Formats: sequence, C-alpha cells, structure tokens
Amino acid sequence: MTAPTPSAPDPTSPAPDSAVQEASRIRVAVVFGGVSAEHSISCITAANVLAAMDLERFEPVGIGITRDGIWTRWSAEEIRALPEQGALPEVTDDHPGTGLRPLAGGCFLVDEGGAALEPIDVVFPLLHGPFGEDGTIQGLFEMSGVRYVGCGVAASANCMDKQLTKVVLSQAGIPVGPYVEILPHEWDADRAACLERIAGLEYPLFVKPARGGSSVGISRVASPEGLEAAVEEARRWDPKVIVEQGLAGREIECSVLDGHHGEAPRASLPGEIIVHDPEGFYDFDAKYLTADSLATVAVPADLDEATIARVRETAVRAFQVLGCEGLARIDCFVTPEGEVLVNEPNTVPGFTKTSGFPLMWQASGFSYRDLVTELLELALERPLGLR
Repeated sequence: MTAPTPSAPDPTSPAPDSAVQEASRIRVAVVFGGVSAEHSISCITAANVLAAMDLERFEPVGIGITRDGIWTRWSAEEIRALPEQGALPEVTDDHPGTGLRPLAGGCFLVDEGGAALEPIDVVFPLLHGPFGEDGTIQGLFEMSGVRYVGCGVAASANCMDKQLTKVVLSQAGIPVGPYVEILPHEWDADRAACLERIAGLEYPLFVKPARGGSSVGISRVASPEGLEAAVEEARRWDPKVIVEQGLAGREIECSVLDGHHGEAPRASLPGEIIVHDPEGFYDFDAKYLTADSLATVAVPADLDEATIARVRETAVRAFQVLGCEGLARIDCFVTPEGEVLVNEPNTVPGFTKTSGFPLMWQASGFSYRDLVTELLELALERPLGLR
C-alpha cells in the first residue's frame, strides 16, 4: 500500500470543501492503553499527541486497548479528554469494539463483526511495556501490511528485554554495567545458587523485571537482607528478573530519531535525571506522580562539549546496533572518569509534554508538534515487508 502524500495547499485557491479535505488527509490510527502496568501513562501520552497533531495533514482515529486486552474505537475528542479522568486515566470498555484487518487495497479499521470501516495509512502505537513495546503488536502491524511509527519486531523485542539488550550491546563493544540474570526455573529450583551469583555484584543493587518499563516493580537494594523480597517483587511483574549493580556516575539520557531515506540517525542534546534523595532512584512515582519533589529532568544536561559528543555518539551507535527504527531514548551512565555506559534503550519512550524524549528534542530545535509530524513522516517513508 502506498500512503498518500498530500500536496501543500495553494493560498490563492478557494478553500476545498470538507469532503475533499477529509480525503486528502493521512489517516492515522492512534493505539493506546494496553494490558501492561503502564496503561495509564499510555493514555496520557495519547492525549498529548492528539492535542499536538497537525489536523490539516492527519486524520486521527483512536484504538483504545483496555486492561483486559479488548480493542475499542475512540474519537480524537475522547482521547484528548482522557486526562480529565484524573492523574491515571484508563481505557474503558463502554466503546464500540474494533480491530485492524488486511483487505484488498490495504489495512482497514473494522467493526466488531469484522466489516471494514475505513482504510488506515499509518499507525502511531503509544503502548508502553509488554504487549505493546516488545514486538508483539509490531508483528501484527507487519502482518496487516500497514506502516507504523517506531521500531520493528526484532528491535522492539530485544530492547524490551534488558538482558538481551546487554548481550547485543556487549557483543558490539558498547560498554554496559555488571548484572546477573535470573530465569524463572533457576529461582524456583535453586534460590541459593541465584543468590550466590548475585553476591559477585557490589551494592547497591537494582532488581528489575527484565521486560518492564516506567520503573514498575523495580527495587533499590542496599544490603543482602532485602534481596529476596526485591526479587519476588520483580517476579510479580515478570518471571524473568535482572539484577544490576548500581553505578557511580550521572544518569544521562539521549533521544534518537531515525534519518530520512537511509541517512544516519540523529541524536538530541542529552538530558540528566537528578535524583534529590541519595538513597532513592527515578521510580514510577518520581516520573509521574510527585512532580519535581523526588527527581528533576535537567534539559540540556550540564556536560562539557566532549562528553556531550561521546553521549550522542554512543546513543546513535546503540540505536544502530540494536536495529532501531523511528525513535528511541538511550539511557546511559557517565562515570566520574567520563566513560559512557548504556543502561537501557526505550523504543516507546515517555511522550507527554513533560517527558524527557520531547524535552530533549525541544532543546535541540524540534517543537512537540513538529516531533509528532516528524515521526509520522519517518513511518510513511519506510517500506512495507522485510527491510
């Protein structure tokens, strides 16, 4: 399917009637909500994106996925109103059912009975966490023959899994911090052996669900006494757990955008996560619920030019090695010696107006509105099928 590319309007021509204007716009399916613990953050992101979308070029249609995995149809106005529900809005099941279906002529939005409603030119997935950021829904888009914003199946899957990310980066010579992976059968069969492996790491430790996001289920552990409870907490969210050694240094993030038509990816100015409590970390509450009381995102980061260059080069290299497309946020540590270590990538980074990814690009010359347009244009350029 070839996506339409509307021409710029001629200011000397009469305004087109509404039917022609509708037909000329690129139809964007905005997918949000989802079954992960980051459901509400996805809803807030969708509301922000819809508020910024260029409606002269794009016609948004909403696909809200409930916490139970039910696909429902939402209007743009309903999505923009989601934050009015409160701090943590969610997709409710009182909307018509919908889905995506490949048919002759392209990919179509369908009703509950599978009947075609309207063709979709491009999908903007705003799902954070498992079953949205991990390659699963990206595979559905691929099979549906529709272009979409962001990374493909393999990159999404590898980047979602913190241990697989470290394996890929290490193989490419990109430094990462020390860690131990705990598989579900290992913990169940011989907990003592798992704890013995972890004993080779230096405290403090960060115990994480291997395939989670937004710091949900993560614990900072200062001594062995809290370790088992932290592993059990992480296992509530993911049976696979990763234990990372805390690193001395500054938490630096860098946003990356793909290049147009095969050109090199572009890195933003870096930002820095400044945690005000020396015993705390940038957890879910600090990111979304407590404003600046626990942590601050400083954009741009106060780094010398040489360190900024190393961070940006490392971020672009990680983006390429991991096979990312469209966008990613690369989270790093900069040690006191100036070494840049990659902590983890995020292929569907936070995208509210106060999130690091858009803030870093705003400091680099892209407005939030321009960034939404840029991501859709990158997706529309990308060929369908293997690439």
